[in-house]
Amino acid sequence: MTQWWRDAVIYQIYPRSFADGDGDGMGDLVGSTARMGYLADLGVDALWLSPCFASPQVDHGYDISDYRDVDPLFGSLADMDDLITTAHDYGIRVTLDFVPNHTSDQHPWFQAAVAAGRGSPERDRYLFRDGRGVDGDEPPNNWLSVFGGPSWTRVDEPDGSPGQWYYHLFAAQQPDLNWRNPEVVAEFADILRFWLDRGADGFRIDVSDALIKDDTFPDTDSGDPVIPKDESSPVHDIYREFRQVLDSYEGDRMAVIETGAEDDIVALFLRPDEMHIAFNFRFVHAGFDGSDLREAIDSSLAANAAVGAPTTWVTDNHDTPRSVTRLGQDSVLAGAYIPGTMTASGNGATDEDLGTRRARALALVLLALPGATYIYNGQELGLPNVDDLPDSALQDPIWERSGHTLRGRDGCRVPMPWTRGINLGFTGSRAEPWLPIPGEWAELSVAAQQGRDDSMLALYREALALRKASAALGRGELRWVSAQDVADDLLAFDLEGADETVRVLLNLSEDPIDLPDGGMLLSSEPVIDGQLPGIAAAWVARPGPEGIQARLSTLGQLIADIVDRRR
Repeated sequence: MTQWWRDAVIYQIYPRSFADGDGDGMGDLVGSTARMGYLADLGVDALWLSPCFASPQVDHGYDISDYRDVDPLFGSLADMDDLITTAHDYGIRVTLDFVPNHTSDQHPWFQAAVAAGRGSPERDRYLFRDGRGVDGDEPPNNWLSVFGGPSWTRVDEPDGSPGQWYYHLFAAQQPDLNWRNPEVVAEFADILRFWLDRGADGFRIDVSDALIKDDTFPDTDSGDPVIPKDESSPVHDIYREFRQVLDSYEGDRMAVIETGAEDDIVALFLRPDEMHIAFNFRFVHAGFDGSDLREAIDSSLAANAAVGAPTTWVTDNHDTPRSVTRLGQDSVLAGAYIPGTMTASGNGATDEDLGTRRARALALVLLALPGATYIYNGQELGLPNVDDLPDSALQDPIWERSGHTLRGRDGCRVPMPWTRGINLGFTGSRAEPWLPIPGEWAELSVAAQQGRDDSMLALYREALALRKASAALGRGELRWVSAQDVADDLLAFDLEGADETVRVLLNLSEDPIDLPDGGMLLSSEPVIDGQLPGIAAAWVARPGPEGIQARLSTLGQLIADIVDRRR
């Protein structure tokens, strides 16, 4: 049986921004559960639920104080059980965020470490070090936090004297764990079992490649931390232990790692005895550039094939400016991506119409490529980034840590618009949404797009239905069309399935191009006189044996039936 995660379409729910079930202005588990029918209707195979565990919410749930409980902000353990059960009833698998690099400073372990003092077993669970200088009043090294400022914070010892420093890759309220300590590995393996026992189908592992730091803590020219990831790094032994836990459960449980490393390093984490798949941020880097996209596709597929792992495809998530905005700029922000640090959507004016056309076209490439695809909530609606949030509304810790010089990631986390009504259907009338929703999003709401064949929502629904019915889309073997057959501004590749071939074309230019022979399955823009318009993509069923053509001809009727049912 095919492993479900190899070609799944996985929908990311950012809980505080998806749907508010109790009307307090904050999205929650009850609200997400109530919208499960929408996700089934969209056609996704699984969901990824961003953190909703007990947390002081300094970093929106990525600072966890209790890994075995739900934060009251989002509901209860019973609500989580209900969400998992409801999702399974719809045939949707559930993956949870797993945050092993650090805890909250309110976690009982860290509170005990501060209270226990130097040299204690409690402190050995974290990265405590003596400071430099005569009185130890300087940080142990010059490493900088991802969120800005130093990566070290000093504590007072139990007797009240100035004490040791602890390391934090992110905010000071997120102390990093010491993953060379076997007690830490055992604890997190048990946390995995806790959620697997409750029905979780898998995990997204946050900042997965950063668990091991160079414990000599050398100064660096850039202030960047030294994080070993190569084949000899102890980090791989950690994931081998996690894999054993996952494999001990029935139901094809899985884990996807988050890493900003190069493709060959990422592949090390995907060897058969480690993790299953990895987030692939190459499309975030590439923007709307033909040579960059092709290089990203070739490099990703080759690196993963070497270890027998499928590739994932991602353009949007809760850390990156939304692609409609990124792609609508002349200079697409794409450089040096480190998870959690992409803090603005680029420079210069944004052409939202152009960005939308590019995002529609790129969606068909994304959903055609072999492997798993991730969709971030609101991506299927074509939501733009909100770059003009009032300063007073900003909540990302990057805003404060940078001295109000970087606005952070709130612009991609604005809540979902569901209707044209009060608060656009995200929350009830008695509370304001946790981030303000632009009024113009009423026309991007689910209700506004529901009956429109030309909407972004309709495009995603049709694409997902075709993908599910096809033996080629999302799972076929990719073969590039010969350069002699295509124009300079065109990406063209065939996906060859067991009994069908689909050609994928991405026209990056403004000029229309002639379509090849075959049956049109789907295009991001209307085809006129046999030509694909500029800034558009298409799926074309290629000529072949009569039996293949007969099967492909039914796909158009399948789409028509699905669209009719959803109106």
